[in-house]
Amino acid sequence: MKPLEEVTLLYEITRALNEHLDLKKSLYKVLDILSSSMNMVRGTITILDPVRNEINIEVAHGLTSNAMRRVKYKLGEGITGKVIETGQAVAIPKISEEPLFLDRTGSRKKRRGRDLSFICVPVKKGKHVIGALSVDRPFDGSYPLKSGEKLLAVIAAMIAGHVIKLETIRMEKERLREENRRLQNVLKDKYSISSIIGNSNKMREVFQMVSQVSKSNATVLIRGESGTGKELVANSIHYNSLRKKIAFVKVNCAALPATLIESELFGHEKGAFTGAIKKKIGKFELAHKGTIFLDEIGSLGLDVQANLLRILQEKEFERVGGQRTLKTDVRIIAATNKNLERAVADESFRGDLYYRLNVFPIYLPPLRERKTDILLLADFFLEKYAGQNHKDIKRFSTPAIDMLMEYHWPGNVRELENCIERAVLLCEEGVIHSYHLPPTLQTGKESDTVPTLSLDDTVASLEKEMIIDALKNTRGHVTAAAGILKTTVRKFAYKAQKYGVDYRHYR
Repeated sequence: MKPLEEVTLLYEITRALNEHLDLKKSLYKVLDILSSSMNMVRGTITILDPVRNEINIEVAHGLTSNAMRRVKYKLGEGITGKVIETGQAVAIPKISEEPLFLDRTGSRKKRRGRDLSFICVPVKKGKHVIGALSVDRPFDGSYPLKSGEKLLAVIAAMIAGHVIKLETIRMEKERLREENRRLQNVLKDKYSISSIIGNSNKMREVFQMVSQVSKSNATVLIRGESGTGKELVANSIHYNSLRKKIAFVKVNCAALPATLIESELFGHEKGAFTGAIKKKIGKFELAHKGTIFLDEIGSLGLDVQANLLRILQEKEFERVGGQRTLKTDVRIIAATNKNLERAVADESFRGDLYYRLNVFPIYLPPLRERKTDILLLADFFLEKYAGQNHKDIKRFSTPAIDMLMEYHWPGNVRELENCIERAVLLCEEGVIHSYHLPPTLQTGKESDTVPTLSLDDTVASLEKEMIIDALKNTRGHVTAAAGILKTTVRKFAYKAQKYGVDYRHYR
């Protein structure tokens, strides 16, 4: 190639590299230019994966996409592998006479009875080889391969920046894929059925039902009081289902204003209402092919209930202010602590929607109905929060265990968790004692409180415990509590205020 032709070639390559924002398009354009100017039959740009010591074809001219995906080389394997390993360019006059030439793509054959020549040069990032640029051209005894090798080395230096960026993108994608796989495994372990703590008969029934329904696409309605773990069960169902790799979208229906809930669930078009300055994608669109969890579904208004019924029946909806009907494939898991049967009777909840949701109901028992699980849960939370706060707390004292077992737990598992977290923060010993537990759990019974108190402090402590115990036994009813202690309501209220005891905490 004449000097003027080389200058023209390099100019065209420079322009091609700056023509597209898409890195691969630019590199494909470079190979197209080489094809026309160097009589190239085929060209490839390969990149080394340093983690796996594996060489991948990133861009190729004259190869099918299937061959590009399929063919990989180990470092040092074949001519390309040797070039990347040593950093030394190679020029082969006839590939049919080179025993190291692998032709793994199976695409190199004699062209019209003529053999092929092969030139391969390293692509470097500083002193490190990150890939290679190679070309095939029909064998021509008069063509100076060394000159072609030098020209290709210059071009390799020119495209190095693009190759480095591609290498960075590829490594970042691989890192994200690995992170995604790791998170999927973490979620699967975290939300497996075995992660739900409990060995009572009622919880065993829950485990069996979750196991049965997870692999299906059935709509699930989770019933139970607040704090019983309805969201944990919903997570377990999704992450053990066939949809576990797709989106799991959670919506707390009670936390959204009535004016926004429809837009949040179904989305809206630009200009649909005041403030709708752009189109919004709703939760049902985001959850397509996955699962949507509708918590506190009993708080939905009747107009939203009608749209939700349509999704359950027809698998379709429209955005607010939109005309186009959208299809969706979403599994619905709903949860509520309300009595839906009573809501249907008083017409605040649609009966047809209730029966559509109630395909597979799961009832989560309150903690007071699964007493045998209290200590299991308490030990779990103790280990969790002791670890988080770097404290060496091993166990609960016997009086503390008695208090945990005797309390009625109106806030269920959530209240128990908060109680143990507070106790861990207060405890500076290796054992959780009764005086580390919240006042709501304290009783008039003998406890392992610190005995080194003055007479006045001991009397005050006893009075406080008796007041708390009376309120606990009467569920916060002041008059009844005063009657138990055989005192007036005025004296009882005065003492309660003196010791900072609020009767509302015991209701």
